[in-house]
Amino acid sequence: MRAQLSTDEARRVALAAQGFGPGAPKSLRGMFARLGLVQVDSVNVLVRAHYLPAFSRLGPYEVDRLDRLSQRAPRRLFEYWGHEASLIRVDLQPLLRWRMARAADDAWGRMRRLQREHPHVVDEVLAAVRERGPVPASALSDGRPKRSGWWEWSEVKTACEWLFWSGQITAARRVGFQRLYDVPERVLPRAVVQAPTPAVADAQRELVRVASRALGVAAERDLRDYFRLPVADARARVAELVEAGELARVTVQGWREPAYLHPDARVPRRLEARALLGPFDPLLWERSRVERLFGVRFRLEIYVPAPKRVHGYYVLPFLLGDRLVGRVDLKADRAAGALLVQAAHSEPGAPPEATAELRDELSRMARWLGLERVRVAGRQPPAQALGREWPAS
Repeated sequence: MRAQLSTDEARRVALAAQGFGPGAPKSLRGMFARLGLVQVDSVNVLVRAHYLPAFSRLGPYEVDRLDRLSQRAPRRLFEYWGHEASLIRVDLQPLLRWRMARAADDAWGRMRRLQREHPHVVDEVLAAVRERGPVPASALSDGRPKRSGWWEWSEVKTACEWLFWSGQITAARRVGFQRLYDVPERVLPRAVVQAPTPAVADAQRELVRVASRALGVAAERDLRDYFRLPVADARARVAELVEAGELARVTVQGWREPAYLHPDARVPRRLEARALLGPFDPLLWERSRVERLFGVRFRLEIYVPAPKRVHGYYVLPFLLGDRLVGRVDLKADRAAGALLVQAAHSEPGAPPEATAELRDELSRMARWLGLERVRVAGRQPPAQALGREWPAS
């Protein structure tokens, strides 16, 4: 195995591992076999976050196919806290039971307080889900008015979230973006439910293996972040895999910290890709890694007040070749049938052909979303270079 990688080589390793370039997956199941999971998020200004990684890697596809994998038998995906809220390969469920078992220590404060101070509410909600599921939390309402604020949930909703975190209930499907809860034995495949629970260290070690394969080359913090493992646990598991010869410690040019290379990672001599990357794409999860690989500082600005945003609200980096060459702030105006480019920015050193390539990729995205045209509202020079409006066909 390699002992040293240049920055360019590390970037191509990372992109190939994530499913870009030669050897890219050809199907949704192939993509999840490689990535393990994708993040779920509620923002719907363009399209729900979990649909975008497949478009970036596979091109236009029917989103119903992804819904079937996560909502119908034979179920291939399940929803849980992997990297934040995530759709995860269902065979990985036993590897996350240690997190479920630690809910009393790791779940958010409101959930822990409710479980500790009002266990009868939790018991009653579990009994109701067992009797009535699949059912939304709203149908189990205790009749009390909800408190104000984004995270001020009713006691019933909080109980559902506690039971979900601790693995006692799971998401059978979603209607809109509302979870319908049921018990795992009615949702997950029998083989998964009956699979033995591995020891914590064994489960975490396998999660690091999954992360390493999906990342190709990564620092310890990158491997830890993929499934949000505890710091000390991740450090121990990485060391164990290095000692066993399952990870190779390598030096990457420009990285201050050691890197770890998966034994099956390819080092392409060149890599040609073109994709708009959703802001919650697995390639972008660890922001410091994005900067180390691409020399680009990427931050979510969704929760930044509008006057303080630099690049926009829902910003998608544009991958061309093996580099991030620009970013666009996009919105699907479904009433007008238009994909709106609210802002566009070029990265330093973007090639001259980037504008034409971005136009084509925006057209492809608009067609996938069922929109008729692309309309540019941004006034930055990169946005104006795209043109004012063009049909998606």
